[in-house]
Amino acid sequence: MDVDGQEKQPAWTPQDDQVRRAQSEPYQTLPQYTVGYVYSAEMLLHSSLHGHPEQPERIARIRKAFQDSKLLSKMKEIQIRPVYRDEALLVHSREHWDKVLAIQAMTEQEIIDSESYYESLSLFVMNGTTRAARLSCGGVIEACLSVAQGRFRKSFAIVRPPGHHAEPDEHMGFCFFNNVAVAAKVVQLRTQIKRILILDWDVHHGNGTQRAFNDDPSVLYISLHRYERGQFYPCGPFGGLESCGEGPGLGYSVNIPWPTKGMTDADYIHAFQRIVMPIALEFAPELVIISAGFDAAEGDDLGECHVTPAGYAHMTHMLSGLAGGKLVVALEGGYNLDSISNSALAVAQTLLGEAPMELPPMVASEAGTETVWQVALEQSKYWKSVNPKACEPREDVDEISFSIPEILKGHRQHFLYSQYHMLQVPLMPAYEERYGSQVMCTGDLLENKTIIMFVHEFGNLRAELDGKPMCDVNLEHSYLIDFSKELIAWIRAEEYALVDVNMFPRPFSTTLLPMNMRSKTAIENPGRDLLVYLWDNYIQLSNAQRIVLIGHGQGCQTLLDLFQKRPANMIKYVDLVVQVVGTTKIPLIPKDSNDLRAWYSKNSIVIVHPEHPAFAPEGRILKRHGRVMKIDEVKPIKTMMKALPMIRDYVKQTLAPAA
Repeated sequence: MDVDGQEKQPAWTPQDDQVRRAQSEPYQTLPQYTVGYVYSAEMLLHSSLHGHPEQPERIARIRKAFQDSKLLSKMKEIQIRPVYRDEALLVHSREHWDKVLAIQAMTEQEIIDSESYYESLSLFVMNGTTRAARLSCGGVIEACLSVAQGRFRKSFAIVRPPGHHAEPDEHMGFCFFNNVAVAAKVVQLRTQIKRILILDWDVHHGNGTQRAFNDDPSVLYISLHRYERGQFYPCGPFGGLESCGEGPGLGYSVNIPWPTKGMTDADYIHAFQRIVMPIALEFAPELVIISAGFDAAEGDDLGECHVTPAGYAHMTHMLSGLAGGKLVVALEGGYNLDSISNSALAVAQTLLGEAPMELPPMVASEAGTETVWQVALEQSKYWKSVNPKACEPREDVDEISFSIPEILKGHRQHFLYSQYHMLQVPLMPAYEERYGSQVMCTGDLLENKTIIMFVHEFGNLRAELDGKPMCDVNLEHSYLIDFSKELIAWIRAEEYALVDVNMFPRPFSTTLLPMNMRSKTAIENPGRDLLVYLWDNYIQLSNAQRIVLIGHGQGCQTLLDLFQKRPANMIKYVDLVVQVVGTTKIPLIPKDSNDLRAWYSKNSIVIVHPEHPAFAPEGRILKRHGRVMKIDEVKPIKTMMKALPMIRDYVKQTLAPAA
């Protein structure tokens, strides 16, 4: 014993790990020993005289479940040992170490007298507490080192007391040492592994674990837990979705805080698919540690949630695909003996390579989807892989709801009909499904000698919020800015026929296309094929002698895709191409048509803002760009309005009869 009352810790050298690896070589040659486990009956000595949810039988029942299912014959026991002081001090303060160590020397009367103090910290103590706490922490260290050093592919630490509530300076919430945090630090110190993911699915927030790595970008901490606006243990805002770390660790703490009890497999799997796995894949950990509390399991009265053994198995399976399969499961909470043993068994079976049990069809709850969406909005600030749009919940009113794009399309259709008597162009079924009500024409399309085709996307929707936290829209101060109104008014004043094509797409099914059009290209570029359809079936069959094509924004590229499909027709029939590019990339005419390139350079106008990259020193204006002209307007929304006088002049000049 040393002066601290602990076993003397030998000085560690790199050769220690070499010896350890050499001793483990026989394990690596035996397929049944790819998974290790940690357990010791000494951890049963920490028990309350008055009964307590964190009872010794928790780990005894798990080990028995493994034994009864013959899993232990497929796993190799990893020798357990107590945590050393220098290891614990990687996370905890010297004062904290001394507090835990002093428990083993307390008299029976001191234990009784201090009962109310420890109860205030949600703890109980006895003489066996220190030994159990040190073994629990040391056991998780050995489980992690065995995987990090390549002795096992995966491991399961069946340990107690748990650890994720223990903060650097305080023991609390049934926890004395932060087992997982200390183990992660030891792994970083003693192996080549530096990037570690800690996934905490205990029903309580692991405040101690997050605190240990709150400013550390080398450890990604993700926790799914019951939160209830900070009213659920350990309480306070630290487990909220906006608690994302600090300093260099900002963004490396991810909290998924459930607002209520009763969360299910569907909620957890939804969170894994939308938040956990995208962030984990982007982080690319070298080791994954699960803080595996099973108090969110079906039947646990403390957690009051409904995660099944199959749900835990599926989450484990997903995490097994990270870090080359290097995965450690460390027991945290879970207080229903049946629930904890059945859930741990399902996880261990997954570690051993068994397929997870089948889950029934399921849908995440409204509370679950809303929480995941809110987390996605927050985490998308730090992780490119998180897509809040994909997480946005839809209320269960689909049959009576209208999306904003549909409302705006309906408005435009009504406006063009009521103001200019424009009609909807009939389309084949596949295009009707995707672009129905978005292609309008004037009634004189087939008879007029001059046709202008205008290809564009939406105008801009300006919305003012009443309150940012609730995102309530102030309807009186929100409006649609339609940049095309003046252009259309001028076209009709000149008595030209107009085809107005809104390229904003809806998803569609290729099964509605004719067999000869169900190609990969058709699926990838439906906008281009729509223009080809309009050209072949309407414009080319009309009596038009003069044709002008005008594109705006993303519609410009679609116009040039039409040129690629019908180059000869463009040269023969089109008089002018106007593209109001603004800030977007200038489309290029294909290289392989010299005639089209020559025609395009003389019969096109491309309008961009003065700071466009094409005018940068390293930029280069090519003949394939056509005639590129600057306009003194950098806001895309105003580009068309500012460019209108130029467009009118060029169109009138082009269409004027030859002298």
